[in-house]
Amino acid sequence: MEARPSVFIGSGNLEADKRVSFHRSSQSIIGKNLPVVKISSQKKQKYVVHSSSSHLSTWPAYEPGQGILQNRKPCSLPGWQSTSKPLMPISKPRYLEELESYLRAELQALDLTKGKVQELKLQPYREVFECFMEEFKTYKPLLASIKREYESTIAHLQEKICTLESVNGVLVTASDQCTQQILAFQQQEKIEIAKLKEERLYLLKLIDKMKEEKCSLETQVAKLRKTVAEEYLRYLNECDARKLLLLDLNEMYRQKEEMRLTMEQEDVLEEDTVKLKVALRVARQDLTKAQVDLNTMQANYGDVVPRRDFELQEQKYNDLANKLSTLQKDFDDLRDEYEIMLDIHKQVADDRDRYFNDLINVQRTSTPRPDWNKCGDVVLGGNERWSSLSVGKTSDQLVDVLLEEIGGGLLRERDTFTGRGRSEKIPPYLRCDGLVRNKKLTKKDVVALLREIWREKIISDQQKGKQSSLSDFFLGFFQKKHGEAAAFDWTYSVYENLKLFRSNEMMALFFNVLTGNVDEGVYHNHLLELNNLLKELTLADTENTGQLTEEQFTLALRATFPLKTEEEIQELLDAAGFRPNVNAIMYKLLFLEDEEGKTEPLITKLRNQYTIEKQNYLNDLRAELGALVDVRPDDLRAAFCIIDHGLTEQTLESYLSYAFQVPKEQLDPAVSVPIELLMKRLMTGDIHRQGAAQGQAQHAAPSHTTEEADHSGI
Repeated sequence: MEARPSVFIGSGNLEADKRVSFHRSSQSIIGKNLPVVKISSQKKQKYVVHSSSSHLSTWPAYEPGQGILQNRKPCSLPGWQSTSKPLMPISKPRYLEELESYLRAELQALDLTKGKVQELKLQPYREVFECFMEEFKTYKPLLASIKREYESTIAHLQEKICTLESVNGVLVTASDQCTQQILAFQQQEKIEIAKLKEERLYLLKLIDKMKEEKCSLETQVAKLRKTVAEEYLRYLNECDARKLLLLDLNEMYRQKEEMRLTMEQEDVLEEDTVKLKVALRVARQDLTKAQVDLNTMQANYGDVVPRRDFELQEQKYNDLANKLSTLQKDFDDLRDEYEIMLDIHKQVADDRDRYFNDLINVQRTSTPRPDWNKCGDVVLGGNERWSSLSVGKTSDQLVDVLLEEIGGGLLRERDTFTGRGRSEKIPPYLRCDGLVRNKKLTKKDVVALLREIWREKIISDQQKGKQSSLSDFFLGFFQKKHGEAAAFDWTYSVYENLKLFRSNEMMALFFNVLTGNVDEGVYHNHLLELNNLLKELTLADTENTGQLTEEQFTLALRATFPLKTEEEIQELLDAAGFRPNVNAIMYKLLFLEDEEGKTEPLITKLRNQYTIEKQNYLNDLRAELGALVDVRPDDLRAAFCIIDHGLTEQTLESYLSYAFQVPKEQLDPAVSVPIELLMKRLMTGDIHRQGAAQGQAQHAAPSHTTEEADHSGI
């Protein structure tokens, strides 16, 4: 075994076997199975550093007797055997400097503009490592095995890279093919949509034509009815005359029969009397025989019941027995229910006593409820206006209404507003300095402006082909209408009114969209639903009377909202005004709005149901995500697909893009978002269920194609 360099205490000099000349060590490696790169003799001459003693220098070196190592290596002594002398480093040896200078020269000589730059840079390091390995014969086998493993690993990785490059080419080709297929599908869908629109127009024309034919047929039917009535009267007169004729014929036939009988009786009287006596005797004998048979039958079968009567009585008996068993069972059930009702009554009585005691305690300790009728004396408009404002509202809602009235009065008294500055955190429509004038707008003025803003924004988005931000359009609308100088007067005035009148549904929705708390798609989706509902109701009104029965209204609701339950449909019917004594309603009046933006109960109920359905939908999504703290796109995609089987790929991608606030092309599967932030974003967007929930029956879908809503016509 070769001697190893000593690093123990007292070994100040390195052994001679570590200091071998470069020429001898380079010859010893020839013939071994190691991945050695051939080096020219001219290059190898550069590594040789001949000292006066023909041995290699060592660095770093220490004073004699110093063998302590701060970080213990394999084959070294433990710390308690080491000395405490301080280490004294010296300068680099010449051989190390030669190796470093050679490495720098080789790296600078490389042409890095060619391909495989990393392999070219690796070659000088490989040559230096081989020369270094050849100088240390003691560690040469270990260093050679390490080098061999690195070389095999590099070769394996290069093979793997080549394989992955071919796979990458296949993936790029497949991606291009899929993109072309998607474009072809989109083009085909556009063609089909155009065909469906043409078919719809054709069907509408056909319906109009059929309606005209129906009116023509109704006119012909009326004429035919009149003709039939005249013919009926004529035939009725003929029928009466026929009956009189039949009576005359019957009378003549009767007289003829009487004459025939009279003639026969006269012939019988002339018959032989002997023959009559014989006939009388035979008749008496037959009568006697029949009397005897009758008496015999009465004696034999006087107590026998007829079979028909027996079966009838037996059937009655069985029916009575079944009724008795049913009544007995009902009696037992009623007795059990009676006992249960007694227990429930006892519990209710105990609860009543407890609640009564609680009521007494509350009445004794709580403050009295305010008399809201007093507000009618101070509110603008008097008791009549206060009654219209407070109808059907809770105490909390009445407080909001009262605050709005007080705030509205204070707002009208202000002449100016103070600008909020020009910071980037301030919205663009409030970004100004100094004082701005208060336009002192009424609620009617604000609602009219909001309708105009929505209408102009929809037209602008259709012209641009994309949806713009409402906050940017809000300022631009007033700048275009009133100029740069007065624009902020209007934006501040409208903003303060929106912030004050939060009980108004139209103003509250616009304020939430303006401040970013609600996505603009919620407003457009609500208008689209109203437009579809109005179309279905109009189609159901086949007679163009403007009225619909409860059955027709229900069918239209189910066609427009196939995912709503029976309870939700009934709520909409109640909100529409259907009662047991109301057979039909004027459906077009349900879509009207007053000057202050107040809608009918049906529209309010639809908004409330939309909010509840979205909350339930997101609750199901949160439950499906489980205990996840950070959600990735793949997790959210899987949860959506599980709870909603009716989601299309396009809708799912839009939901994911909105949740992660990036375009769908930039969705990164590795990026995650905290679940609380994710649910908060989804709650502000237009997120709703596309397919029927589990255990819920889906109504029939509408038979016609739903088109884009005309927002300006609602």
